[in-house]
Amino acid sequence: MGRLSTHVLDTAHGQPAGGLEIDLFFLGGESRQHLAQFETNADGRTDAPLMAGDDLAVGVFELVFHVGDYFAGLEPELPDPSFLDLVPIRFGIAHPEENYHVPLLVSPYGYSTYRGS
Repeated sequence: MGRLSTHVLDTAHGQPAGGLEIDLFFLGGESRQHLAQFETNADGRTDAPLMAGDDLAVGVFELVFHVGDYFAGLEPELPDPSFLDLVPIRFGIAHPEENYHVPLLVSPYGYSTYRGS
């Protein structure tokens, strides 16, 4: 049984990004369906997988990380508007029986991601 998970690391402060809001969407053709909203815990992870088992399906999904709000809470001297606000990561799931881990490494001025395990 596959699952979808994430982990957010704040590279500017060298710590997990706890308290960061994440939205999960399913993209089908022209539609964009909001599936769930999550908040990272003190370890920068969600308490449970974003999706697992029969909920994980073939298709295109999007995670939207609310990094602007997160960094505004830590660094009030950042410019307004912030350079990064919402960071969308669009990805495909071709094999729902596998695990898909979508980590985000983020700072106020840049981010990277990859498919983890």
